[in-house]
Amino acid sequence: MTALPATMTAIEITEPGGAEVLRPASRPTPLPGAGEVLIEVAAAGVNRPDVLQRQGGYPPPPGASDIPGLEIAGKVVSVGLGVHHTKIGDNVCALVTGGGYAAYCVAPEPQCLPVPKGFSMVEAAALPETFFTVWTNLFERGGLKAGESVLIHGGTSGIGTTAIQLAKAFGARQIFATAGSRDKCHACEKLGATRGIDYKHEDFVKIVREATGNLGVDVILDMVGGDYIQKNISALAVEGRIVYIAFLRGSEASVNFMPLMLKRGTITGSTLRARSVEQKGAIAAPLKRQVWPLLDQGKIKPQIYRTFPLAQAAEAHRLMESSEHIGKIVLTA
Repeated sequence: MTALPATMTAIEITEPGGAEVLRPASRPTPLPGAGEVLIEVAAAGVNRPDVLQRQGGYPPPPGASDIPGLEIAGKVVSVGLGVHHTKIGDNVCALVTGGGYAAYCVAPEPQCLPVPKGFSMVEAAALPETFFTVWTNLFERGGLKAGESVLIHGGTSGIGTTAIQLAKAFGARQIFATAGSRDKCHACEKLGATRGIDYKHEDFVKIVREATGNLGVDVILDMVGGDYIQKNISALAVEGRIVYIAFLRGSEASVNFMPLMLKRGTITGSTLRARSVEQKGAIAAPLKRQVWPLLDQGKIKPQIYRTFPLAQAAEAHRLMESSEHIGKIVLTA
């Protein structure tokens, strides 16, 4: 086995602020602990929580690396005690609590999944954060079932493009997706949405209610919040479920809950990063069983918008904040 370098290049957040605070630095190469593997990072996904962390609004959980980056793909180069299913040399992608913007990153074994057949490392790195998030929120918490209807906000984000494809693959009857332009709405429809809704020029509540015969949708996946909270309740069907994963327009609103009560509706939500290894492993297992075969067969694929070298992480963040992208932004080694 090739000896590991004592130090590695990583991207640090020098202080809370704009994209310019992301700087390459030299850090000690981490070592895997019990139940962990060390991955030589070939690619790392860029996500909204990374931007929030850089701004000072989403600190890493206790014990997690201060280096940003929540999803990676690469080759396993070292394993800790108690690792039973992953070997040195395996190509994997992994969900991590931090540390992804680096040459090497430690990951708990239960949070590692094989690189799907025919996937590049860039494509594999675009999977963990979005697929774990969509699976646990849309299907486990939201309970989306075949034959039901769904509204996905932020349809051209990494989360949105994943949610549209998975909803279609698992038999959703009607899939609505909001996006910020006609071109983005067309992109949603190409991925499987029944109707893309341009939220800048169209009323999603009106369109959803008209398209469903005034019934509303069974499940809503929302990362917007703010004034969408009341609108979501208006767009919801009887026994419908609203799932919150972020609040880009704010987490506070004045809301009339009477319509929710009359519809016997449910509002829920979750975060992923702070969950335990066991809890994340409990998401990985059904993903491997039910979703990974679809990836292996090429039936679902992450939408890669652009890649940047690791040293240009600041440029990647500027693109993320511009919201111009359709799909995922990925850093490469």
